Amino acid sequence: MSLQTVVALVLALASTTLTNIAYLREHDAAAALPVLSMRRPLHSLRLLLDDRSWLFGFALETGGFLLYAAALALASLALVQTIGAGGIGVLAYLSARLGHRRLGRREVAGVILSVLGLLALAVSLAGGSGEGGNGRTTAIVLWIGASGAAALLVFVAGRRLLGFAVAAAVAGGLCFSIGDISTKVATQGGLRVLFVVPLVVGYTTGTTLLQVGYQAGGALTVAGLATLLTNALPIAAGTVVLDEPVPPGAYGGVRVLAFAAVTAGAFLLARPAASGDSARRL
Repeated sequence: MSLQTVVALVLALASTTLTNIAYLREHDAAAALPVLSMRRPLHSLRLLLDDRSWLFGFALETGGFLLYAAALALASLALVQTIGAGGIGVLAYLSARLGHRRLGRREVAGVILSVLGLLALAVSLAGGSGEGGNGRTTAIVLWIGASGAAALLVFVAGRRLLGFAVAAAVAGGLCFSIGDISTKVATQGGLRVLFVVPLVVGYTTGTTLLQVGYQAGGALTVAGLATLLTNALPIAAGTVVLDEPVPPGAYGGVRVLAFAAVTAGAFLLARPAASGDSARRL
């Protein structure tokens, strides 16, 4: 493993730690605020910016993003996202410790499956973690467009089925994945710096969705689901649209099992918030 890769791994680990601490700070701050509404964005933004605790959390999240962008400039999207995806374990531990509670059996099972899946992803990367090519711009744009459409569909049509908190988390995770993929593409330079536009839109929309989701559900459910999607989808995109190689043979099989485990973990963590969730409004 090259020194460049080692540096990228250290940056990615620091990034996911900062980001998940930030999620917990933002959750606690947003949950204590008056109802945030996407129909009144300026009023909601003012409420958030007037809260010092939320601002501190957002500052940590911004620091995590800068470290993440630096890691992406040094290593493949799949490798960086795999390290970042381990944040679900950090998030679960911190949410339990800071909340002075024990994780429920379903949460523990979800976290264990997710972490096992992420460990399997790490193992599979031993069979191939090269940078690959840059991918075709058309394919990247189609992937980003499909992710945006899926986020809109989930948030608009999925709230009754999933509950407001889970729908906001899933939609937010999809939007964050757009930001993550766009960040990797933008670091390639040239005309691809224009991908800073979907980068900003993806992160801004994802952050907004998480804040309204925090008011309807727990940090582990909302940020946990968003974290899983934010990392799993870019790992898939690295292979599908960025031409990052899939490991051959057994390593390829391990990667498939890893995605299955992460998906199952996400399902177990998707616990709709109790009672008031159905009454939550935009």
